[in-house]
Amino acid sequence: MTDDLLERARSGDREAFAALVEPHRGELQLHCYRMLGSLQDAEDTLQEVLLAAWIGLAGFEARSSVRTWLHRIATNRCLNALRTTRRRPVPAQPAAATHPEPSRLGEVLWLQPYPDILLDGLPDRNPGPEARYESREAVSLAFITAVQVLPPAQRAVLILRDVLGYRAAETAELLDLTESAVTSALKRARATMQAVRTDDRTALAPGSPEEQELTDRFVAAFTGDDVDQLIALMTDDAWVRMPPLPFEYHGTEAIARFFHATDAHPACPVARMLPTHANGQPAWGLYVRDPASDLLHGAGILVAGFSPDGVSALTHFESTLASYFGLPRTVSALR
Repeated sequence: MTDDLLERARSGDREAFAALVEPHRGELQLHCYRMLGSLQDAEDTLQEVLLAAWIGLAGFEARSSVRTWLHRIATNRCLNALRTTRRRPVPAQPAAATHPEPSRLGEVLWLQPYPDILLDGLPDRNPGPEARYESREAVSLAFITAVQVLPPAQRAVLILRDVLGYRAAETAELLDLTESAVTSALKRARATMQAVRTDDRTALAPGSPEEQELTDRFVAAFTGDDVDQLIALMTDDAWVRMPPLPFEYHGTEAIARFFHATDAHPACPVARMLPTHANGQPAWGLYVRDPASDLLHGAGILVAGFSPDGVSALTHFESTLASYFGLPRTVSALR
């Protein structure tokens, strides 16, 4: 069937080409997201990948699978974007000075969440035998944030080898490198990932009673602006982040200072939290009251990391991606 579609696509049949690449579209978009850390950049790059595949189809000699060929194009398009495109600047934040002293300034500022609804549509494909990361871990915010710290070539090698499971020889061919260069890059990338990851990789099972209980208590504390209860729910080594602002708060003492500083609250007071999921983690659309109407306005997306010991991470994003999560811009304040 694939051979027939390939021949028809080579003859200029656009419908055949669409049928040939469609089974790989979701996986390719996720691959671009892992490389770039941005859903919007991943979408843009995916369109470039599909156009490049259509134009270059005549040169595809079928020595590898269509999937591998598309991964080669996608990886190199992402590398080009990382090497030639200046990462999006942090917008001016006049109120930034009102934030309490952070624990540190984060390195990864251009980061966006990934809607779980896009993960649901992926084909049921296990990673290759060389993979080190399970699918869920390799889309978590902790992983995506850490991998953005890697230089582009190391990032590509780590994702191809440890996430997608390509062998060293395959990765070398995909990236036009030697196997020794791939091995060296992978060793350095793994060491960096070990050093920069801030999570313990232990998460509550999605949909479990424990996750639901923690969710209920967290939402009650957050919408009730009960900072003391919120802090009580957090682990001792929890993190609070809010890209594109660089401020990061580590540990309950620093996080308490952040939340007690009213002007620093990312969306205070939050009147309603509409549940969703991002990066395989619990998430919510945050809504605040409009004093001039009966409407609540979207004030951002909050993604949480839940561990058996409590809330281990909170990351607040701007509301620009709300539509991707099926979240409305406004909701009625009347329950």
